[in-house]
Amino acid sequence: MLVGLLLGALLAHPLRANDVNAGNKVRPPELLHAETYHAASPPAAFNVAQYWVSEKLDGVRAIWDGRQLRFRSGLPIQAPGWFTQGFTSQPMDGELWLSRGQFDRLSGIVRQAQPDDAAWREVKYMLFDLPGAPGTFTERIAAMQALTATLGQAHLQVLKQERMDSTKALQTRLDEVVQQGGEGLMLHRADALYRVGRTGDLLKYKPWEDAEAVVVEHLPGKGKYAGQIGALRVRLADGHLLRIGSGLTDVQRRNPPPLGALVTYRYRGMTSHGLPRFATFLRVRELQ
Repeated sequence: MLVGLLLGALLAHPLRANDVNAGNKVRPPELLHAETYHAASPPAAFNVAQYWVSEKLDGVRAIWDGRQLRFRSGLPIQAPGWFTQGFTSQPMDGELWLSRGQFDRLSGIVRQAQPDDAAWREVKYMLFDLPGAPGTFTERIAAMQALTATLGQAHLQVLKQERMDSTKALQTRLDEVVQQGGEGLMLHRADALYRVGRTGDLLKYKPWEDAEAVVVEHLPGKGKYAGQIGALRVRLADGHLLRIGSGLTDVQRRNPPPLGALVTYRYRGMTSHGLPRFATFLRVRELQ
């Protein structure tokens, strides 16, 4: 009965994505966003048993607003018609995903103006929430499972959620995921109602931090990297400059991200001078 109510509550009210403002600019939908969990300084009165835990996928976040599949920016995703055929007006939030370590390939598939039908056959839409739906997250998991069972589409799946009884078990699970090539974990309070914005109801837990910066200079390489770039000089959000050489592929050293590009990098903690430690290039930040 409750699951049925959850499924039906939003059918007549698709997610208001604020697609276009007065200036004809696409605006992002209002969604739930995660805060970061730090094992050394967890949230006050943190109890892992109160959370559902899932893997943090290295995919492309995608929102079904009831009519159109969209990037988190609000721009439309040009998926083949069969991919969303049969989707209801129930808004869905999830990740387009291939498998661990396949982000670059996935990004190339889902950002094409003309979708490659054969490539899309490998893409899965992994659901992790129902934006704006009533009920606790535990109840929304049941609603997602009922929805995907009703639609019966192999590429539409609910992301596996599990419970942990201790922080030790949580750390063990994180270690397993990372060793297998995953990015980390997501923790979602079981009793949380859906609310938009960045909130501690949803936490991301990774063995590293990540942030974004703007490329301001290409630094020349030496030795085996002669004639290519050796590192990127980037400007951080606080205005500091940082050199990032690790993580760049040979292709990226020959064809580096252009000046002005927004890139994502990983790091572990901060130096005494307030700069990220062990910074490693991850990817160019797609504006979609």
